[in-house]
Parts: sequence; C-alpha cells; structure tokens
Amino acid sequence: MSLGGGGQGQQQLQQISQEIQAIEGEIEELEGEIEDLRQEQRDMDDAIEAIGQIETGSTVQVPLGGGAYVRAEVQDLDEIVVSLGGDYAAELDEGDAVDALEDRKDAIDEQIDTVSEEKADLEAESQQLEQQAQQMQQQMQQQQMQQMQQMADEGDDGDQ
Repeated sequence: MSLGGGGQGQQQLQQISQEIQAIEGEIEELEGEIEDLRQEQRDMDDAIEAIGQIETGSTVQVPLGGGAYVRAEVQDLDEIVVSLGGDYAAELDEGDAVDALEDRKDAIDEQIDTVSEEKADLEAESQQLEQQAQQMQQQMQQQQMQQMQQMADEGDDGDQ
C-alpha cells in the first residue's frame, strides 16, 4: 500500500513557497524604494539647511557630476534654481525655494505612505500564505501518520 496524495500536496506547497519568495522579493524592492525616497527627503533637508546658511558672497562647492566639484562664489540668493520634477526647474527666491522643497518633501511623504501600504498588503498576503502552507504540512503529516497506522494495524491483523 502506498502513501497516496503526497505528490499533489507537495506540488501545492512548492507553489506556495514560490509565491512567498516572489512576494518577499517585491517587499525588498518596496523597502529599497522607501529608502530611496527617504534619502531624497534628506537631500532636500540638506538643501533647505544650506539655503538658510549661505549668504551672498559665500564660496561654495558646486557639483559638476561624476564626483567632481568646482568652487564658486554665490552672487545672488534671489536666483536659486530648484528642480520641480519631471525635468523642470524654476528660478526662485530664497523663501519660494524653501517652500518648493518643502512641498516636494510633502509629496514624497505621500509616496512613502502609498508604498508602505503596498508593502503592508504584501506582508499580510505572505503571512496568509505561510499559514496556509503550515496547515497543509500538518494535514499531510496527519494523513501519513494515519496511513502508517493503518498499515501497522493491517500488519498486526495478518500476524494472527
């Protein structure tokens, strides 16, 4: 007598395991996205702080890209160029530049909330699948134990 039903259960468990792994991969990607957004906010905080500290005539390091910088003298704080997103930028005075950066930080907060909700949904789905897999394993173990007990009982009957 063979232990039936195990193959299909194993296939289902393997499928659930693959789904859990895929979800965990998505969760990691979302965590990376959240960290990138938080870094963007920190960069904006640094820019806001710098705007508050820089004065006309100050010497600053201007990034050229690729890790290269050049020293430059600030001529006028009424002309701060701020990226607005989507390859657009605006020339703003000090107060408006800070306001624009604060607005972008608020928009990023909303993005973080959205991504965090997505992550929470995936975590809940993963947890549900893990519980389902545990229940299936327990059922399979119970079936195997019952089948082994039946085989043992049949063997005992044959000895008499």
